[in-house]
Amino acid sequence: MNDEPTSLPEGFAPSSAPTGIYEHRCEHDGCSAWAGWGFSRRKDEPARWFCGEHRGDGERYL
Repeated sequence: MNDEPTSLPEGFAPSSAPTGIYEHRCEHDGCSAWAGWGFSRRKDEPARWFCGEHRGDGERYL
């Protein structure tokens, strides 16, 4: 084992995804519960987040 930094193979780049833990809150009016359900029609659109109780609200974004 050596202390040299590992380099990525040719053609690969570091991920541009943000790091860390993100806590999403439900987007239903008046609800601030933790949201575990994200909905988006396309991958390039930001997801809309809803809790389990309001998950049905998010299905309209599909």
